Amino acid sequence: MSSFLERYEELHPNSRDLYERAKKFLPDGVTHDNRRQLPFPIYVGRALGSKKWDVDRNEYIDYVVGHGALLLGHSRPEIVAAVSNQMTKGTHYGASSALEMHWASWVNRLVPSAEKVRFFSSGTEATLMAIRLARAYTGKDKLLRFEDHFDGWHDYTCHVHMEPGKAPEAPGVPAASLSTVTIVPQNDATLVDKTLSSGEFAALILEPTGPSWGLVPIKDGFLADLREITRRHNVVLIFDEVITGFRVAVGGAQEFYNVKPDLTTLGKCVAGGLPGAAVAGRADIMAMIEFRDDERWNSTRRIAHPGTFNANPLSAAAGVTGLQILSSGKEQETANALGARLRKRLNDVLDRLGIPGCVYGDFSMFKFFVTRECSQRGCDRSACTVTAEDIRKAGARTGGLSAEAARNFRWGMLNAGIDFMGSRGGMLSSAHTEEDIDRTIAAFEEVLGELQREGLLK
Repeated sequence: MSSFLERYEELHPNSRDLYERAKKFLPDGVTHDNRRQLPFPIYVGRALGSKKWDVDRNEYIDYVVGHGALLLGHSRPEIVAAVSNQMTKGTHYGASSALEMHWASWVNRLVPSAEKVRFFSSGTEATLMAIRLARAYTGKDKLLRFEDHFDGWHDYTCHVHMEPGKAPEAPGVPAASLSTVTIVPQNDATLVDKTLSSGEFAALILEPTGPSWGLVPIKDGFLADLREITRRHNVVLIFDEVITGFRVAVGGAQEFYNVKPDLTTLGKCVAGGLPGAAVAGRADIMAMIEFRDDERWNSTRRIAHPGTFNANPLSAAAGVTGLQILSSGKEQETANALGARLRKRLNDVLDRLGIPGCVYGDFSMFKFFVTRECSQRGCDRSACTVTAEDIRKAGARTGGLSAEAARNFRWGMLNAGIDFMGSRGGMLSSAHTEEDIDRTIAAFEEVLGELQREGLLK
């Protein structure tokens, strides 16, 4: 048995017990695919700032940050106060509230494309509605997507992994639904232009920093090319900013890259860490949801949109407070600067240990590409250009490590009190500190060194 695994089991007896109980009620014993872990996942009991503590009282520096939702860190005092205050006033009115209007006004103020806004409970709901709006508005059915971009898990966004011969992850999805979606490689503007020239496409949806928040970076100028091409072909351009919205900049990736889409999907940071999402965009497209003094329109053209928890008072209170804090840009600046520092120091560890590859990314996000040389040798590792071909060869799910090395890396980092997103990377919050980075670097070097000594790094 691996020494990392032995130590992991010693440190987490209560998590093991909870997992054995959970398997009786939950498929795989978990409620999110990415929380599945062998032989069992950790169970967290509380969190504050950049830290969280499991049921065995182990402390972790958290780079999962609520799957990217917690740019302000865990239990930010202002958000705790806003939600606690709202709890005393009601959690669900079954009616409109001033809070939802204030929340929408903040989205409108901060996001360049947000002329009108509609709220949801999750990012998957938001991308589903954005696609439906585009189809209703254009009267066309086809959707263009890019390889491995994650835009939710509904029928039209079952994504293709960057692995040779891998089919779309679409069990249970009708072939008729899949037939309306075309998937092409990223960064080829000529191919996009040629594909859209058929005149059959309603929309193009993408993550504006690349698949799975930057696994393969977007080429400089590609977003601007897409804006020009989609406008010329009368195709609705949708930026999926569920992760990047308010994180990479106050107005999201569209502000940073100065490219305004027709529709934007938002989630995670938009609700201050509570469940919440939105579609924002051009008023004429968003008007497809509106009732009119025309019964034929209302019954045949209008898109119906109920939703029990849309803009519920708790999420709205957290959203308003969170966006107020984020509007200054200081939180993003802090997290982005920490991200750059962490990426550089992680790469320094790879250099010291003589391990090929790089830690790359931008803003407050980082990705691992370890044990394999980058395609652009000699590049500045903090701005390394990793290609789709690199990822296909290395394995998108393991950050370039073998499956065995990835498992041991995960156990080793958790044993050391660092919670990355498996072996794929992670994100920072503005609550992270220089001390957090120092501890992370020490643990990273110790674990990789041990993996080398055990012969798990090839």
